[in-house]
Amino acid sequence: MALSRGRRRPQAMNYWPGFVDALSTLLLVFTFLLSVFVMAQYFLARDVGGKDAALQRLNKEIEELTTLLSLEKGGKAEAQQNIATLSATLDQTKRERDALAAGAGTAAASLDAEKQLSAKAQSRVELLNQQIAALRSQLAAIEAALAAQESKDKESQARIADLGSRLNVALAQKVQELARYRSDFFGRLREILADRPDVKVVGDRFVLPSEVLFDTGQANLTPEGKAEIDKIAIALADVAKEIPPEIPWVLRVDGHTDKRPIASPQFKSNWDLSAARAIAVAQYLVSKGFDPKHLLAGAFGDNQPIDEGDSDDALRRNRRIELKITER
Repeated sequence: MALSRGRRRPQAMNYWPGFVDALSTLLLVFTFLLSVFVMAQYFLARDVGGKDAALQRLNKEIEELTTLLSLEKGGKAEAQQNIATLSATLDQTKRERDALAAGAGTAAASLDAEKQLSAKAQSRVELLNQQIAALRSQLAAIEAALAAQESKDKESQARIADLGSRLNVALAQKVQELARYRSDFFGRLREILADRPDVKVVGDRFVLPSEVLFDTGQANLTPEGKAEIDKIAIALADVAKEIPPEIPWVLRVDGHTDKRPIASPQFKSNWDLSAARAIAVAQYLVSKGFDPKHLLAGAFGDNQPIDEGDSDDALRRNRRIELKITER
């Protein structure tokens, strides 16, 4: 027992130092790897930065090369254009040279032809001078004839002026003579129509109211109107016998209306009515044997009133037939 009690107990295994050693070794490995990684990142970053700078330099060189290429292309196009211009100028110069050469030959031929024509031209000039001299002599003769004719024309004009003055005197005498016959005609009408105070002489016209000859709005002579025209025809026939045949005269029959408008199937306007009434009087005088070449029918409608009023008396005075002996 004592022997067994005297033996020592075996000591327990201590793992801690080994663990520390392993951990230190692992830490050293990790530190080494981290250092390697840092170094690798540094060298990699340096290489990438260098590549970026190189890439920028390459891009810049590419831009410069592109610019130079564009300039080269522009210079090439300009050079080609200059070459084309120079070629055209050269061709034009060649053509002008050929033309000058041909023109020189033509000029020489033309000079020879001119020399040949010069003699002919001189002969023609001499002939023309002779013809001009002949024409001048003819012109002198014509001028002399014209001078003689002018003197004759002056005499003729004097004679014409004298004849014109004589004609004017004769016409004035005829007019005065016609006025005398007109006065005779009016005087006889006054005697014949003395019982009609509504029939008047106004200036050189004999005025008859339309109511004396026509019904309202009509152009057919009433029996009473025909009776009044018969009286006028008698006086006119007596005067017409006394008027010389060389006096160109007419009895002018003018129709007038008032300003009230008329619109009927027979007459579309006052003008139509006044014309129809003047023609009716003229035709009745012809039926009584009056020469139609001494009659003139005129129409004035309501355009020549003798009274501008609107009363019944004014309108009645404007509805009228006027007779006048005048020159044709």
